Amino acid sequence: MADLFTHTFVLNALLVSAVLGLLLSYLGVHVVGRGIVFVDLALGQISMLGVAFANFIEGDATIISIIFTMIGAFLLSFIKVKDKRLKHEAIIGIIYAVASASTVLLISKTPHGESDISEVLFGSVFTVTSEQIISLAVVFGIIGLLHAIFRKKFFLLTEQFENRQIEHMRIFDLWNFLFYLSIGLSIVFAVRLAGVIPVFSYLIVPPVAAILFSQRKQVVVWISMLISLLGGFLGIYFSVHFDFPAGSSVVAALGGLFVVVVLIRFSRFVSLRLTTNNHAQENGNGTE
Repeated sequence: MADLFTHTFVLNALLVSAVLGLLLSYLGVHVVGRGIVFVDLALGQISMLGVAFANFIEGDATIISIIFTMIGAFLLSFIKVKDKRLKHEAIIGIIYAVASASTVLLISKTPHGESDISEVLFGSVFTVTSEQIISLAVVFGIIGLLHAIFRKKFFLLTEQFENRQIEHMRIFDLWNFLFYLSIGLSIVFAVRLAGVIPVFSYLIVPPVAAILFSQRKQVVVWISMLISLLGGFLGIYFSVHFDFPAGSSVVAALGGLFVVVVLIRFSRFVSLRLTTNNHAQENGNGTE
């Protein structure tokens, strides 16, 4: 096992997975709390739409994808569904579907279309360069620092969305925009390296699993980060050891950890019910 981690491409993949997992799992706590789990898929597809458009017109993929994602993040920050018959997911899902279809249409007109679609979905963490890792670490570090300094503002806003207390919110809210902007920027760089599906998994699976463990926000954040790190490590290990695709392996590993958490939660629930029933029977016998 130790021999696997002597290769530079494996170490780079592990480093990328760790950087991605730490920030995305934290942002995912806000995403899940707000009930906008499709926002990652939508922004990810908008980013990939920018890449596909850049390839179509033979332009700079990085700059154009950033422009597309920033516009998407800006527009998404205005979505505040007050009609109880609708939820954010419905609007964001439409955006995701349209962006996905547009991306496929553009990729179909470029050489190697099928391989491009595969890379869009699952990325290629084994081919990342040191320069890409440094760029990712710098951008993610700045975003992480922003959220660390103003964490109370961001969590307060998330709680307002959780409690549906957004009637008083202005049409343009600076903190809401900064939240979408931070997600948009992180997704631009993350999707280019890891793909849409793994990035979505990092954002959603660890926070949901952590919420099953605890109701305290700080505990949820730390458990979410821990699960993301463990899932990334296991995914890369199984990918190298059994010659599986890296992106799919990471997603499968995170899914496996989620199943383990569900089983632990279920066993705790059963144990609690049995204990409660035993106490009730003892109290009933004592009364008699």
